[in-house]
Amino acid sequence: MDTGILDEAYRRLHHTGPEFDGWLSNHGPMAVEALVRHGHVGRVHRWLDGYLRRLDERPRGLRPIDDWREALGDPKRAGDWLGYFERELRERPWREVLGSWWPRLLPGIAAGATHGVIRVGHAVRALLDGEAGQAGESPDRRTELGQALGYWAARWQPVPGAGPLAGRADVVDALDSLPRLPDRTGGIRDRLSRLPDVPHWSDALTAPRPARIPADAQRGLTALVHRASLDYLRFGHENPVMLVHAVTAPTAVLRTLPALDPPLWAPSLAAAWSATAAVTAVYAPAHPAGAPAVQPADPAETFARAARHGDEHVVKLADAVLDSHAATGDTRVLAAAGYAGQLI
Repeated sequence: MDTGILDEAYRRLHHTGPEFDGWLSNHGPMAVEALVRHGHVGRVHRWLDGYLRRLDERPRGLRPIDDWREALGDPKRAGDWLGYFERELRERPWREVLGSWWPRLLPGIAAGATHGVIRVGHAVRALLDGEAGQAGESPDRRTELGQALGYWAARWQPVPGAGPLAGRADVVDALDSLPRLPDRTGGIRDRLSRLPDVPHWSDALTAPRPARIPADAQRGLTALVHRASLDYLRFGHENPVMLVHAVTAPTAVLRTLPALDPPLWAPSLAAAWSATAAVTAVYAPAHPAGAPAVQPADPAETFARAARHGDEHVVKLADAVLDSHAATGDTRVLAAAGYAGQLI
């Protein structure tokens, strides 16, 4: 992984805010991390040249965060949260900060249409890769983790009805049995607010069996990402952009596990499941489409096509399905990235 290019890209992006044009998420840090990781360093700055023109400046703070519970989920405090985590990560090791805040933020996994956790997952992976290459204490990578955590805190939002898993189903069967939101009007916040009115929603959301040991959580997350990737091929046509997050949100949680204490793994599975379930319920149709025609490709070419396409969602989905392919060996998941490239 090219540390220099990634850190340069982070420095360019850290003058921008976590959102733009209202509350669209800034995908820049996530996309450049994926491009660098998969060897497309030559595209990074050219891609950023275009993307940066769309972004807003970093928001200014109103006042320091004193009572974090009171400020959690208040988007007007985004600048304050960015400053808070900037200070935290100057004063404490990044793993310590992450370990303290992960269980506080996890119940609000729907934050920013799940982009809070997704951005954290990319930032943690960059730090872990840096540690392996003796560059883990890069100030730019720590800054990126702080901005990711700050965004998550500012947009903190629970999935309605989420809680501990209490059923007996595996996540694949539970995903197949999810009810669908009948009223598809409005954005994700409007749709999530209507989920409690969906018959059997609360039962469906707690249907998977809980992880009894940390390894169960890792296996459950791997299965969830795998099935969500295959489901994109069946349902992606309905909302090609938003259904990407049914895959990328649990992928981000899975990537973060190695930096977390094992007792945090089981609640991480439960939260990731709730995110994928919610995105699926409010955006996926009740009936799948026929199998799409996607030209097959190996993992390297799958990502290369996404990089050439250039859309940030296509890049991030390709990155996620490559992880799923590496974990499961199932080549079918690679087609999801090509399908997203057709649809978006």
